[in-house]
Amino acid sequence: MVIRDLYALSLNGQTKFADWVCYYLTPKETHGPPGLPRNWQNDPWLKKGEALEVSPKDDYDGVKEKEIDRGHMAPLASLAGSPLFRQVNIYTNIMPQKKGLNAGPWGKLEDKVRDLVDKYGHVWGMSGPLYERDMEPLPQATKPHKVPSGFWMIVVASNKENPKGPKDLKVAAFIMDQDTARQYNPQESLKSVDEVQNRSKLNFFWELSPLDQSSLESQKATTWVQEWLN
Repeated sequence: MVIRDLYALSLNGQTKFADWVCYYLTPKETHGPPGLPRNWQNDPWLKKGEALEVSPKDDYDGVKEKEIDRGHMAPLASLAGSPLFRQVNIYTNIMPQKKGLNAGPWGKLEDKVRDLVDKYGHVWGMSGPLYERDMEPLPQATKPHKVPSGFWMIVVASNKENPKGPKDLKVAAFIMDQDTARQYNPQESLKSVDEVQNRSKLNFFWELSPLDQSSLESQKATTWVQEWLN
């Protein structure tokens, strides 16, 4: 596990990507200048070869021709207000996302999450990969790796810094395939947390009681998401 000031993640040594990345947003982090530089970095806390790297040879070389972006899991624009924003460009926070997805519905969803920060004041984001079919590897990567076939995102919003339970939380979960079209409406990717858990093999909200977990994880937040995304 890697825990930084702006986000935490769990790196998978077989895929070479994080199994999950989580981050916390307040208006202080989200209100920053646009167009921040993407100066990619090796993860300084890892040994050589434990993750994809930008030097001595960039494992993402050649992806532009394949219409693949370096996709931030903890979003750069959402953390632009922090003086530590450069942490977001470390390669362990990056995953290969097809350009249509990254610049389309995934990016739109990230933009809408920033709207939630202004409304509620406290937002927790979690995102990660799915491996549900084989994908073509990065064309010039020098390390064995596994490109995700899709991605999930869980968004938790509250007007309280220390929420006490489900009554203090708004929760929504989303899943998007790598081949999702640029014009796709993010609202159509709404899922339950249970579905994300089943497909990612991860367990969220495990500190809550079984009853509280069920109330958060079993339902789609359809009404709330319609109000938020429209």
